[in-house]
Amino acid sequence: MTNSHLWNQYFPIPKPAYNSRGQWRDSVYDPVLKPLKISYDPTTCLHIWNNGYSFLVEFDDSADRSIIVGGPLENQYRLKQFHFHWGAINEWGSEHTVDCKFYPAELHLVHWNAVAYPTFEEAVMEGDGLAVIGVFLKLGAHHEGLQTLVDALPAIKHKDTVIEFDVFDPSCLIPQCPDYWTYAGSLTTPPLTESVTWIIKKQPIEVDENQLEAFRMLLFTSDGEEEKRMVDNFRPLQPLMNRTVRSSFQSRHLLDIEAQYSDHAQQIRP
Repeated sequence: MTNSHLWNQYFPIPKPAYNSRGQWRDSVYDPVLKPLKISYDPTTCLHIWNNGYSFLVEFDDSADRSIIVGGPLENQYRLKQFHFHWGAINEWGSEHTVDCKFYPAELHLVHWNAVAYPTFEEAVMEGDGLAVIGVFLKLGAHHEGLQTLVDALPAIKHKDTVIEFDVFDPSCLIPQCPDYWTYAGSLTTPPLTESVTWIIKKQPIEVDENQLEAFRMLLFTSDGEEEKRMVDNFRPLQPLMNRTVRSSFQSRHLLDIEAQYSDHAQQIRP
């Protein structure tokens, strides 16, 4: 048993349903958890688009070319897309917290169980349908891999803009440290189904201030509408309830998903 505390995020709430710390649950070291194996084919990258609540990089998932296997997963899962959540300032933005501290942004790489289900849409509705890798972004050194994405963002400033974005390997955004926490939870964007095996990497990646500011220059709004900057595109948090959190490592390090309502947190839109 470690001292790690983990929370999941569910539906937005109008006001706190519990105290500022909320309930908490110790994460459990599970020596059976295997290393997560990641194999991405950069040529499966298709395009990048502003969908009105984040920017998504989507991949060709018609075959097992960009996959993850191992870790807590019983099958291999295909990469569908990745996206980010971030705050208006560096004091918040992530959808998980560590030591009760938010990171300024969090990356989610979304995969689906193509072994068990014929389509992504069907996988979304099933308990073992999706696997999402979460990676924290912290302020620090310039990230060369992320800069390739940042350079493309001005072209998708407005909602519903799309450009081709090929030959990109998202493994450059995943830290080398193999340690992770895992739990069964839900999507944090519509349809909010409880279909996700979350795999939260312990080690963050570093990005610089200019790169984070490039995220904040995107818009929630379409061309011709009154401009509204795309910031705080993460959900208020609610607790794990009875779910078990497992860790692949032994540590006294605290991990939690802070269960407190944030007035600055803007609900993500469908």
